[in-house]
This record gives sequence, C-alpha cells and structure tokens, in this order.
Amino acid sequence: MNKTKSRTVEAVFPVSGMSCAACAARVGQVLRRQQGVADASVNYAASTAGISYDPGVCTPETLRRAVQEAGYDLLVASEGEAFDAAEREREVEYCALRRRAVWALSLAVPVAVVGMVWGEQPWAGYLLWVLSTPVVFGLGGGFFRRAWRQLRHGAANMDTLVAASTGVAYLFSLFNLLYPRFWLERGVEPHLYFESASVVVAFILLGRMLEMRARRSASEAVRRLSGLQPATVRVERPDGEAWIPLSALQSGDVVSVRPGERIAADGRVIGGSSYVDESLLTGEPLPCAKQPGDRLFAGTVNGSGTLRFEVTRCGGATLLSHIVRSVREAQGSRAPVERLVDRIARVFVPVVFAVALLAFAGWWLLAPEEGFSHGVLAAVTVLVIACPCALGLATPTAVMVGVGKGASAGILVRDAESLESAAEIDTVVLDKTGTLTEGHPEVSDALWAELPAAEAERLRDVLCALTLRSEHPLSEAVARSLGERARVELSDFETLPGRGVAGRVSGRRYWVGSEALLREAGIEPGEAFLRQAGEWSRGAKSLVWFADERRVVALLAVADRLRPGSRRAVERLRRRGVEVWMLTGDRPEAALEVARAAGIDHVEAGVLPDAKAGFVRRLQAGGRRVAMVGDGINDSAALAAADLSVAMGSGSDIAMDAAMVTVLTPDLGKVDELMTLSRRTRRTLRENLFWAFVYNVTAIPVAAGVLYPCCGFLLDPMLGGAAMALSSVSVVANSLRLRRGSLAPGDEAAEDEAAERNLRADVTDTHKKMNDTMERTMRFKVDGMMCNHCRMHVEQALNSVAGVQASVTLEPPVATVRCADDAVTAEQLQRAVAERAGDYRLTEL
Repeated sequence: MNKTKSRTVEAVFPVSGMSCAACAARVGQVLRRQQGVADASVNYAASTAGISYDPGVCTPETLRRAVQEAGYDLLVASEGEAFDAAEREREVEYCALRRRAVWALSLAVPVAVVGMVWGEQPWAGYLLWVLSTPVVFGLGGGFFRRAWRQLRHGAANMDTLVAASTGVAYLFSLFNLLYPRFWLERGVEPHLYFESASVVVAFILLGRMLEMRARRSASEAVRRLSGLQPATVRVERPDGEAWIPLSALQSGDVVSVRPGERIAADGRVIGGSSYVDESLLTGEPLPCAKQPGDRLFAGTVNGSGTLRFEVTRCGGATLLSHIVRSVREAQGSRAPVERLVDRIARVFVPVVFAVALLAFAGWWLLAPEEGFSHGVLAAVTVLVIACPCALGLATPTAVMVGVGKGASAGILVRDAESLESAAEIDTVVLDKTGTLTEGHPEVSDALWAELPAAEAERLRDVLCALTLRSEHPLSEAVARSLGERARVELSDFETLPGRGVAGRVSGRRYWVGSEALLREAGIEPGEAFLRQAGEWSRGAKSLVWFADERRVVALLAVADRLRPGSRRAVERLRRRGVEVWMLTGDRPEAALEVARAAGIDHVEAGVLPDAKAGFVRRLQAGGRRVAMVGDGINDSAALAAADLSVAMGSGSDIAMDAAMVTVLTPDLGKVDELMTLSRRTRRTLRENLFWAFVYNVTAIPVAAGVLYPCCGFLLDPMLGGAAMALSSVSVVANSLRLRRGSLAPGDEAAEDEAAERNLRADVTDTHKKMNDTMERTMRFKVDGMMCNHCRMHVEQALNSVAGVQASVTLEPPVATVRCADDAVTAEQLQRAVAERAGDYRLTEL
C-alpha cells in the first residue's frame, strides 16, 4: 500500500460515503488542502483516494479526521484490513440499497397508476399523499440527510439535486392539495406531482443499485485475487503436521500441499514434484512443472502430486499481495482526461441549480397562465436529469475494468496514464538476453566420438565433474545438461583463464575449454569435429571442447535459446504497424543470428547498458513513441527514458517499481496484448465521455422545456429520473464490455500454436542441412520426463543415432525427429534412449 520516496509516502485508502463525481472532487479538495499532502486523487468508481503525503507532517488519522469533517470517511487501518472493511461496508450498503429500491418500486408503481388513472377523483390526491410520503422521506430519506450534511459544509452534490427536486415536487404538490383555492382564485389549475417525486426516488434508487452492482463487477479482478489464499495452512512441526491460521505462518516454516490444494505463501520446493496451475496470477493456461528447487507462489493451485516447500515470503510480502496492491493502485489512479471532469464536477451542481432557476423564472414570466406550474415542473426535471453520475463514472470504470482485465492476463499496469500511452506506441525496443531469449545458456547441440556405451557414460561423468568445478557460465550450462552428477574423483584441477579447465581422473588428464586449449595440449581435432565446429560457429553458438590425452572426445554447442513465442510475438507487433528493434550489448554476429531467428530487421548490437537510454532518446528525437521492453533491472536507464517501459518477468522479484507495466510471464506476446487492451480501454473511455457529455448537453435543455414552443413537449420528472439512472448504468455496462473476449489475436490456428511450441528446435538448428527430397519427420510423445535435465538427456540420446536430428520439448513432452527416409526405426530410437538417457518411453504420434 505504501511506497517511500524521500520523505513522501504514497498510499491508497478506501473512501466511504461518496455518491457522485462531485463527492470525489470534494474529498480531493479537502485532502489537498491538508498540510503535508503533496497530491491527492480520488476515484469515485473505485471508492479510493491516492494520497502523497509527508508522514512527518501529517498522519493517516489526521487525514481521516479532515475527510470526516467534510461528511465522508477514510478507512486507514492496515492495507488488507482497510480494504476488507471497505468491501464489507459496500456489501452491506448494496444489500440495504437493494431492499430500499424494491420497496420504493413497490410503492411508486401504485402511486403512478393512481395518478394516471384516477387522478381527477377527489380522493386520489390524499391517497397519493399517503403513499408517496414513505417513498420520498422514508426510503429516499438518505438523499435529504446527505444533502443536509453537504449543505452544512458549504458543498453540494448529486444528493443535493435529488433532495431539492423531489422535495420541491412533494411540497408543491402538498400545497396544491391542501390549498387549491390559492391557485384557482388566480385562474391557475393546481397540479399534483406526488407520482413524479415517488417514481424519481424509486428510479434513482434502482439506478444506484444497478450502478453499484456493475461497479462490483468492475472490481471483480481484485476480489478474485484477494480471495486466492486459503484461511488455514498445513505446516510441519517436530511432533507432526498441524493446521494453523494463515496469519500465523512465518518465513522458514515447512508447508505440505496435497493435490488440489491452494498454496498459501511464496516458497521453494524442498520435496515432491507436481504440476501447479498459476493461471490466475500469470494468465498462462498450462500448468507449470515443479520439483525441488523451484519457486512456488501464493494463490496457485497444486496439481496431482504432493509438495513440501519452505516458506520464503508470507502475508503482505508475497507476489500475490504485490499484484493485488499494484492492481488496486492502478484502478485507483486517474487518467489525464479526468482533470477536465474534475473541473466540470466542481461547478456542475451550482450551474444546474442556476439553470433550474432560470427555467422556472422563464416559464413564470413568459407563460402567465400555466407558467408557475410548468416552471416548477421544468426546474424539478432539470435537477433530476442533470445529476453528474455518468460523467463521474465514464473514465474510472473504463480504467478499473481495463486494469482488471490486464491483471487476469498477467499484465500489471502501474496507472491509468500508462494504460492509455500504450495505444500510442509505434516503436518497440526489445532487449535480447532474458527478453527475446531465455536469459541463460544451454547446451543446444552435442557431437560425441564413437565410443562403447560404458566408456561414453564414464566420460560424461568426467566432463560433468570438470564443469562442476568451473565457475564459467558455459561450464554451468554443460553441467546442467549432464544432470550435475559427480560420480568420479577429480584431482589436479586447474583453471586456465580465458581457455578452460583441466584435471585428472584415474591418472588420466582431461581438458575442457576452447580449441586453442586443445592445440596447446597437442591435440588436433578431427575433420568431422572441425566441420561441425565451423557450422555451429556460423550460427553464433559458443563451443566447448572436451578431450583426453589422445583425442577430442566431444564438442558441445552452447546457446541462449530463443524463447518459444518470440517470433510470433514480433510478427504480431509488425502486423500492428509497430517498428521492432533489438538492442543488446552482445557481439554483432550473435545478435544478428537471434534477430534473424526472431524476424527482427533492426538491430543495434554492442551497446553498453548506460548507452541504451541514449539510443531510446535518439528514436524519440525522430518523432517516435518508444516502448522499451527489458528485464527491469539491467535496462533501468532505457526503461526510464522510454515513453512506455515494460518489465518482463517470470514471477521472480517483481520489477513493478522500475517499469510502467510488468508482465508476470516471459511471454513477449503480452506486449501485443497490452497494446490491444490499451486501445480497447481508450476507445471505451472516449465512448463513455462522449455519451456522458452528450447526455447532459441535450437532456438539460429538453428538461428546461426548450422543445415546448415548437412541439408542445415538456419532459416529465419521472422520465427524467429514469433517463438519469439509465445514463449511469449504461456507462458502467459499456465499460464492462472490456471484460469480454481474449486479448490475443483470434487468427492463430491450433496448428500454429503447436508449431510455436517447437520453435526452439527450429532456432537452434538453423544451419543444419537436410536432404530435401528424402527427409521425413516423426513425432513421439515422451513419457517419464520431469525437468529440463530429462529433456536434454532424451534429446542427446536421440541425436546420437546416425542420420538423426531431434529436438525435444518439455511442455508438451514431445520429441520431433528428422531423418533420411526409412533410415531409422522407432525401435532404434527407443533403444538409444533406453541405453543413453534412462527409463523414458517413446510413443509415436
């Protein structure tokens, strides 16, 4: 809830008691006048106040007292308690409002029927008086109480308009009922407007109920996220397992999660394996495989296995809490256009009263016979129809629903301005490492000398032992691919800077490193190894040589793989008309290879981190609106310089404070979805504002009677009340349309999605040449894989078969095998996997 910058604290508090945009403007004025408050913005639709204040000068309690003196309330308990209390208060208010609306309609309908059918009967007036009194002053009494409270503070809002209009109609009717001779002696027919006052109250109560119901739907995303954590959790104690309240959970506790249970806190798996559904946090439909060492997040759902994890963050420190806080702050933020709405709301009510008085005076002066009655009717209708609810709801409801829609798709937007600006982007600059690519090197290809199976397995153990002792990133990638096993005893280990490492196993010396290291040791690579090394080098892959005292044993290629989906994401941006750049500090040949694989035409390589911001500014100087997409840490200067900054993440320590938008998954396609969401939200916002302004601009003159001279039409207050209620509901309903449909393009066929999941193989094998006329492809489902190490073992085993090129994906567990026609059988492939990888089963698809 709070973020500290120097001495200023930014906080979001729930506000209660507001009934229209004028209320929000009033609360904002009160807060901004307080000493120590740098800025305050109040969101009527979200019922929140975002306040920047100096805690050394004022406190939340002093702010609350100031708001209470203005006739409202500021809830200042701890973040979770405050919003929970506000939610409970709104629920009680909604239920009470629904009861009042039902009773008001039940009484107002008979009043309207009696008035229209038997209005001329002598007894009708008294019956209307009896039936309308409880509606106007009982069920509608809240309007009068709130209006009086505002009047005491020298302010006016929607309640003032409703109370004035229905009160005038009721009192005027009562006077005409009790003293009809006053008008008859002056030649004027006295009219009764009890039914108008009753129906207006009923319609406004109904409209408010529907509006509040729609606003509850608009904040559905936050409620769903807030309710994800279980109330109790199963923890391990020395004397066995015990159930404890979530509030008693602490970092370091060991929690057991059974299949189908929801995870209560962030942590790291220490036992078991399973698949976890993280869709409500990340928007990704496929469950994620979890095994010891992997991270878990509060609010996600365990799949079929049992997991034990150590709690690392709980309570307000979890990723889920960060997301809820971010969404609340964004939904409570204000779009730039709302400054105009604020200025209008501050003067709107006084202007409406002035228009109502002018309408009354005009009728009285220009139509002596019926002018007084028509003037009262026109003034009442103007007061009823001009309530600024639609205007106040137009922007915040669109922002609330848009931000909630983004959160459900794994896109966290910092504020309304960021959401709007995404629609104007025409240039996207992508960081390479960690954004387009996976961010960590992996062994993509391996070529081993022809060896007996037992000897090959022993040499793999030797290679793993050597690379485990090395601290070089390429060695780490090799060790990971071999399962990080250390089954042999290593001696005389030596690090040779810039070249590699060496060591002895069973008295024999081995080298791992560059080709130059091998030549220094007097080892000449064979022709097949050199040819393969040249091919992989042209593909911008890093090479790791492994040799014993006599010959080269293996050659491995290490590459930072392109993320699945990166190429399609770039294509989607280009179809949108967005120019895509790749910006990286990597060497040009590696950058060009990744750019070619990703379909990017514009590349800037060899750029140091502090020079990336300068490149962004050069694009902006050329009139471009630039979005920078990076990891939110290494690219912080470029992110700060861009018109829109997007931090790509995978549920790690969120870069929310470093970027305007944070994407919770590494899926680059979310950038296109963000732009789609921004354009839809901005279109909805403009539609809402247009219709809200049009409604007030056209409705007020019609209510004043401008059409009467030409066509004899004078709007009845009952119709005015219905129109006012429907205007507010229609604005919120239009905003709720944003929740429908997917943000992803609808033209992606299922076969394209399947091909995208295998894009990794297409990228890492870009320079492989196959016989175009004789090639055939087989696909197998691989049973038994649990992690990336398993995938690597299976892939290496398949590639060890002569004439085979294979790629294996973990999700889904599929192996794609290319080979010369009829040269390899499924039985051969299964045998190779069993001998070299382990107990994995291939089933042909």
